[in-house]
Amino acid sequence: MKTQKVWFITGASKGFGLEIAKAALEAGDKVVATVRTNADQLRSALKNEDNSLVVTLDVTNNNQVKQGVQDAISKFGRIDVLVNNAGYGLLAATEEASDEEVRKQYDTNVFGLLNVTRAILPHMRSQKSGHIVNISSLFGYTASIPGFGLYGSTKFAVEGITEGLALEVKPLGIHVTAAAPGLFRTNFASAESYQPSKTIIEDYKETVGHVRGIITHVDGNQPGDPSKLAQVIIKLASSENPPVHLPIGSDAVAAFRTKTQVAGKEVDEWENVSDSTDYPKN
Repeated sequence: MKTQKVWFITGASKGFGLEIAKAALEAGDKVVATVRTNADQLRSALKNEDNSLVVTLDVTNNNQVKQGVQDAISKFGRIDVLVNNAGYGLLAATEEASDEEVRKQYDTNVFGLLNVTRAILPHMRSQKSGHIVNISSLFGYTASIPGFGLYGSTKFAVEGITEGLALEVKPLGIHVTAAAPGLFRTNFASAESYQPSKTIIEDYKETVGHVRGIITHVDGNQPGDPSKLAQVIIKLASSENPPVHLPIGSDAVAAFRTKTQVAGKEVDEWENVSDSTDYPKN
């Protein structure tokens, strides 16, 4: 008999968050879905008031996060699966991005994720069970498109946080996975899901400038199906031995393999130099 789970999903108003929330409800589970605004719109989209709770919170506001988690516990008594999905993209060359723009990107994609994780971990520790799924990106292990390097760096951080946290909580019965989607037909490439830098430098017109010119045409032509990704996350949450790193989508798998091959080749080529720093062996 299937055990009913309670999900806590951030950034559930659209895209992956919404698809995962709907899939979890369809699987018979309970869902706490968070949004920054337009909570009534999400309630209507989920169409399941008995098994769902919509919470208005901004992941960068720690007080709102703590209150949202408490509301979830008060309603359903536990949290079994946390999906840290809230985030957005920054399109900018490294030199173009201001300190404010970069900090805002990290506040949401990294520190916001940590705020929610820290708020929920005490409940998972008391249960001696739980699964934290951090939505990463193929950009979290390869910088493949000019202009998304800084966004990718936040996802590199998510991958590292996931790996370290997984070691810490495994003895407590808690799993942690970084799920790294490739390009999916969400609205990530739409103007409301990423922010361009205010500064534009002409010297980057052939790299970042080119991406600025074509990104809106990419929207709707990505290879991945978001509803199928949601089913992968449902399956992941039911796994007894889930992976720490999970690329999702054929492009993400290919990017991961290419990255490991290139990195391995570089290590092999420079191994003698790298090893030259050791003290002589006795």
